[in-house]
Amino acid sequence: MRPLLVVGGVAGCGKTTLAAALAQALGLNFRDGDDLHAPANKAKMAAGQPLTDADRAPWLAACAAQLAEWGDAGGIISASALKRAYRDTLYAGHAHVTYILIRITPELATARAAARPDHFWPASLTASQFAILEEPAADEPAFSVEAQWPTAQQVAAVQAFLRQGGAG
Repeated sequence: MRPLLVVGGVAGCGKTTLAAALAQALGLNFRDGDDLHAPANKAKMAAGQPLTDADRAPWLAACAAQLAEWGDAGGIISASALKRAYRDTLYAGHAHVTYILIRITPELATARAAARPDHFWPASLTASQFAILEEPAADEPAFSVEAQWPTAQQVAAVQAFLRQGGAG
């Protein structure tokens, strides 16, 4: 069985960068969770309105379906999954899903989001993500890395975690 990972955290933390690097290093499928958002959700966020749980539900279901499709073959999806309830939906996609949280300060996340002018996510919404962020609980299959680490260091830390049997 190959790793089935969700790389999460607030906007600007580097989810897509880390998930793509991990997929390459581990030889796994990769999907950017942003690609699974409905156009209406992207438009809402681009207008500076945070998504509600109801807005997120179909997106989370699509992310869980992607994890289920990959199954034991493994794969990596980038998806914020900031609340435990959101992660529980993703964990339900397959019995062996592991969440990788990228920790970042509000200041750095806001600065990074502001530096992405072509992205649908406005930096003004970053505070709304920190407001709902729930750190993974001890009973969750989760691991954390720091946003300020170089990508190679993040990848090495996740690989070491997986070698120690940390996945699912």
